[in-house]
Amino acid sequence: MTETPPDSLIPYDEIVQEALRAVVGRVLGEIEQTGGTLPGEHHFYITFKTAAPGVDIPADLKARFPDEMTIVLQHKFWDLRVTDSGFSVGLSFNGIGSTLSIPFAAITAFVDPAVDFGLQFQAVGEEDFAPEHDDAENDEAGAAAEQGDGPTVEKDEGSNVVTVDFGRRN
Repeated sequence: MTETPPDSLIPYDEIVQEALRAVVGRVLGEIEQTGGTLPGEHHFYITFKTAAPGVDIPADLKARFPDEMTIVLQHKFWDLRVTDSGFSVGLSFNGIGSTLSIPFAAITAFVDPAVDFGLQFQAVGEEDFAPEHDDAENDEAGAAAEQGDGPTVEKDEGSNVVTVDFGRRN
């Protein structure tokens, strides 16, 4: 039988995305509570949609990265503040300090390469944003987080990267 399953009346994809974004909030909240000190070799690549509602970044960064950028929280960041809906953090770009405010709904990837852990998301209202471009690199940035089309649940052998994909029906 090749019956197509019926569309769900329960928004599973939204529920799972919200739960996975709560993981990011909890991790950042724990770092905030330690005064911004990352334990061991942990560091984070956070990719987000710069045109998403609620994103507040300097105009020059918005002009350079009109769609999406990746920031790195490792050695040089300050004033990490986490709320139920997002976070703000101070970072240096080309030697100039900036404060960025990012809602969790704008995040498309969260990676901690020190322990091979990653989450990939669909940005809320993603279809309303500009086309893709190169990732940003703040002063301490290394390789950017991998991008995904999100959400299928996939887990590579030996990896802690989770992607959730419920697919889109037309």
